[in-house]
Amino acid sequence: MTAILSEADRKFFEAEGYLIVKGFYDVTNEITPIQKDIYDIIGLVAERHGEVLNRPRFSPEQFDAGYNTLIARNRNYGGEIYDLVKQIPAFLRLICNERSDALFRSLRNTTHSGIGAESYGIRIDVPYEDKFRSHWHQEFMFQPQSIDGIVFWTPLLPVSAEYGPVIVLPKSHRDGLCVYSRGANYADKQGAYQIGLHDEDEIIRKYEQAAPLTEPGDLLLMDFLTIHGSGVNRAGRARWSVQSRFFNYRDPVGQKIGWKASVTSGTDVAQVFPDHFIET
Repeated sequence: MTAILSEADRKFFEAEGYLIVKGFYDVTNEITPIQKDIYDIIGLVAERHGEVLNRPRFSPEQFDAGYNTLIARNRNYGGEIYDLVKQIPAFLRLICNERSDALFRSLRNTTHSGIGAESYGIRIDVPYEDKFRSHWHQEFMFQPQSIDGIVFWTPLLPVSAEYGPVIVLPKSHRDGLCVYSRGANYADKQGAYQIGLHDEDEIIRKYEQAAPLTEPGDLLLMDFLTIHGSGVNRAGRARWSVQSRFFNYRDPVGQKIGWKASVTSGTDVAQVFPDHFIET
């Protein structure tokens, strides 16, 4: 599996904290089945609520047909779909396939990898809706399993600039875990979305920014300490993407804190990282 990446790619990932692997997933056999189930789930949710959708037959290019119509009628339908698509078998097969596991183990030189509880899902970033947009953060603060974890991110549709691609701050992983605060810049948000970088503007201006454009099948890898955030979607369609997070059981930092579950699972990161957290 070390042959998946060239030596140049490996060095780039180590130096920059992120990497795009073009065509990592098989679109026909791994991506399209997920898209088909999403299409069917949208139809089932509409049927359950007595909503009539006039939409074309399934195609990978229009797998989310009817979604915008449904959430325009009732935004809660979107939350229902969001919870259901995470239970698609084809999605679960994708996030824990052998190639992904082997890639992680190779990059982290470990024989023991894991996928954190509630660390995977399908994001649906609705245009012009910033309430649930992922702001600047490092994954380790929200997924404290191991400090040398890696985010696996792949789009379900072509992500051009108008869709708001993931914005990465190259080399930011080299500076370690940042200090965070709750209820400062993001006091109007809910749950984990209230936690943000302390002195965020000052930190962000230290780094250059990269916003890679991707296609279905492409894989974006990000170090758990690489600062990143969602771009702003200004397209006429939601941005659908798959995320999973691999961690290393043998990481001494993870062992010390007991491979904690995600913030959304109830972990209090203020207690886990008292030296990196300020209550405001």
